[in-house]
Amino acid sequence: MKHSTPNSLQAKDVRSHLHPFTNLAQLEETGPLVFNRGEGIYVYDDDGKRYIEGLSGLWCASLGFGEKRLVAAATRQLEALPFYHNFAGKAVEPSIELADYLIEHAPVPMSKVFFTNSGSEANDTQVKLVWYYNNILGRPQKKKIIARRGGYHGITVASGSLTGLQHAHNGFDLPIAGILHTDCPHHYHHARDGESEREFSARLAANLERLIEQEGPDTIGGFIAEPFLGAGGVIEPPEGYFEAIMPILERHDILFIVDEVISGFFRTGDRFGTQTYGLKPDMISVAKALSAAYQPIGGVMVSEKVYQVLLEGSRRYGTFGTGFTYSGHPVPAAVALETQRIYDDLKIGDHVKAVTPRFQSRLHAFADHPLIGETRGLGLIGAVELVEDKAARRNFDPARKVAPRLMALAADHGLIVRALPNDAVAFCPPLIIETAQIDDMFDRFGRALDDLTQEMARA
Repeated sequence: MKHSTPNSLQAKDVRSHLHPFTNLAQLEETGPLVFNRGEGIYVYDDDGKRYIEGLSGLWCASLGFGEKRLVAAATRQLEALPFYHNFAGKAVEPSIELADYLIEHAPVPMSKVFFTNSGSEANDTQVKLVWYYNNILGRPQKKKIIARRGGYHGITVASGSLTGLQHAHNGFDLPIAGILHTDCPHHYHHARDGESEREFSARLAANLERLIEQEGPDTIGGFIAEPFLGAGGVIEPPEGYFEAIMPILERHDILFIVDEVISGFFRTGDRFGTQTYGLKPDMISVAKALSAAYQPIGGVMVSEKVYQVLLEGSRRYGTFGTGFTYSGHPVPAAVALETQRIYDDLKIGDHVKAVTPRFQSRLHAFADHPLIGETRGLGLIGAVELVEDKAARRNFDPARKVAPRLMALAADHGLIVRALPNDAVAFCPPLIIETAQIDDMFDRFGRALDDLTQEMARA
């Protein structure tokens, strides 16, 4: 094994590197898979093996690997002004232009953009803004924020609390007080017998309103939702879901935060998932495909209603007292701005809509497989869910790690996908993928699924 050689990269990694979201004990035995090059939708490991990057890294490398315009944009900015901050009324041109572009292209009217370094920081900031907003309005009790079980909103203390996935909470004393969770909107697993999607949506909306009333509407400041659940399993909202939810939020004067970290920037074919589902948020979080992952950057867009309260807060306190050293850093901002220009030049939304039918047809072709309980997706994102009993919709015992095994078999076939909760396996390829590459991706996955079927038959 490579990591048995003391000076190999694998050995150094095991010796020195603490990995995120990794089975640390297993890593010590196997060592990491090291990548050193990328081109288009492909990445290459240190043995030169080529893989289709079927998850865009972590849902983010929307323009693939090796986009020279982004390298050039970063280089130009590094040479001109490698760093300056945006505190105390100072500014840099790239963050000004990027903010202006985002406001101009926002899916609903927005007023200002606050820059962060990640989606986690964006959603962490959303929590602070809800608290600040209600303090300024003289409503110090209206602070609780409702998220959803199965949702993913990041991994800081606050954003990790919003996340409704147990593996993000285990051992970390999360969620913190004041963060509540309502139903996961997954019809496949949580609908009652014979319950239609609209009936399911109405029941979930009633449950949400019941939670609000039990807690006290004067204590609920915000509700956060992804347009579709991403890391929770690529789960679309059931029919009528947001249509039923939004009037409840409006009736109780609860800020609606839409987390576009995965869905934003043409993943659905529209620039934002907010457009795809007709949402009306007060605040929006963005990151990932904002810069096509070539530089770390995120942001929070706020409506004029929210901004006017923030403005009043700065009059009261003398400053709007939050931010990061690298908020609006000129290099990530320049790369993100160039990313948006590339999307426009490529008409990337049109391309996504053109190749989506092939992607979705190949994805849903797995629905009849004996190990697949559900296939689901939209645009260029999707998932299959592995089940032990199709009729009962029963997943495998998590201890069997069936989805991680399928993920490993896919890598053997030169395809990177990601195992998610409930033995879901997700696909989210770079937006530049072509039809023939979509076929190649799903062909490789099919071979991995065949391997898994044979292994389980022998077990």
